[in-house]
Formats: sequence, C-alpha cells, structure tokens
Amino acid sequence: QDPLVESGGGSVQPGGSLRLSCEGTGIILDYYAVGWFRQAPGKEREGVACINNIDNGGRIMYSDSVKGRFTISKNKAHNTVALQMDDLKAEDTAVYYCAAGPFYGECAPAAGDYWGQGTQVTVSS
Repeated sequence: QDPLVESGGGSVQPGGSLRLSCEGTGIILDYYAVGWFRQAPGKEREGVACINNIDNGGRIMYSDSVKGRFTISKNKAHNTVALQMDDLKAEDTAVYYCAAGPFYGECAPAAGDYWGQGTQVTVSS
C-alpha cells in the first residue's frame, strides 16, 4: 500500500479551479513536512508548495509560478494535506504528486521520503 494517496485531479478550462487532496494511508502527516510537486511531459519534477510540521515552525513555501493562486493546507484530524488551485493556466498541466519528507529549507523533490502515485491535472480550453 502506498503511504500517500492523491485525489482530485481532472480537466479544467483556463481560469478554473481544482482542489487536490493527499491522504496519509501509511504515515501520520502531522509528523512530517508535506509538499506538492508536479511533473509535465519532458520536464523535471518541480516543487509547487510545501508545508512544514509545527515542530519546524509550520513554514509554508510556494514556487513563484503558483504564488497567489495556489494554497496548501493541512488537516490534522483527517490526516490530509490539500492543494487549492485557482486561476489555473495551461502551464499548470502536469501530474501532481504528494510527498512527505524534510522540506525544511527548500521545497525540493530530492528531499521526499514518501511519495504517492500522482494525479493528472489538465488545463485546456
């Protein structure tokens, strides 16, 4: 069983919204920093948003490309981390992955210890 399971992907027109959810099925997300990453065809995986656990200050980081449009949040009671995506653009099209790991100073894929299988987000008119 994968330790993280993503849901909420789909197809949307430019300017639309989607909400992704990451559920911890094998780990307790409140113990970890959790991040959302994406990988478009032919491109490297990149960090989108990361949220640290409370023990490390609860710091939130966003990539410049999504700042002001995406919001990451953690729900301790449901063991989930959500990514609210608004004002979506064609360049947001990618497979989105959830990961848990020591994302303390940088939201970088290399620091991911646990990963989900990913969910496809397509933004097209």
